[in-house]
Amino acid sequence: MFETESDVLEWYENQPRAISKEFLDSIPWDEVRDHPLNPAFQPVLVYMRDVESFTEIYYEELLRTPTGKNPVIRKFMDRWSGEENQHGDLLNRFLNEAGYPTSECWMQEAKAAIPFRYTFENRLYPLITNCFGKSFSGAHMVWGAINEMTTLQGYRRLWSLAGHPVLEKLLRAIAQEEAIHSHFYWSIARLKLEQSGFTRNLSRFIIGKFWTPVGQGTKPQQETDYVISTLFKGEEGVEFFDRNVNQRLEQLPGFDGLGRVTQRIARIAL
Repeated sequence: MFETESDVLEWYENQPRAISKEFLDSIPWDEVRDHPLNPAFQPVLVYMRDVESFTEIYYEELLRTPTGKNPVIRKFMDRWSGEENQHGDLLNRFLNEAGYPTSECWMQEAKAAIPFRYTFENRLYPLITNCFGKSFSGAHMVWGAINEMTTLQGYRRLWSLAGHPVLEKLLRAIAQEEAIHSHFYWSIARLKLEQSGFTRNLSRFIIGKFWTPVGQGTKPQQETDYVISTLFKGEEGVEFFDRNVNQRLEQLPGFDGLGRVTQRIARIAL
């Protein structure tokens, strides 16, 4: 267990990147089409690509809040945003190599397709969170931890279900970096939640009432639902999600017994 936020940052900065130059050089792109990809997974990959590329939007949102002004979190986000954008670029290349060509302007097109409601709410968001000052940082970190854990488990499910060796190699490397991100968020969240009962109560209320699956908002709900129903379908998929995401969430101070996250997934996947 880390004792300070600086300890968490030091740990994070000492983690080597899984997606190194050596790894990139080892990806057998010329073998991608040797293995069929179920067309059902193409929309999932597009969704994941877009959400990874939207990290800079989330980054800019946080910078307008006390959370983003925290020097430890800010330093983490500087590296985190770059890694997530690279994940999006790699997923986009895989789509093209697999026979699903994308536009050269895919990132701009994806951002242009973000619903107006999200853009409008994005402008109001800092005004609301800033009312609570640093006390809202706990909710930010818990939300981020859930999303990173969800992303990580989504990648695990995808490579298992798709059975594509090149995709698995790529997703395993991305997942290693997502695991590091999720542990940073979770560890900072724990420290924030331990600071006061108000922070714990506020964070539990925010997650319990307002949490939505990663990507929803920037992507239409029907696309979010498709990804969830594809990756976590049925009792086995929901149990997998609960074990690897919700039960980890419940280990945070003040979150014992909160089943909101699994319940939200189950409504779609069952």
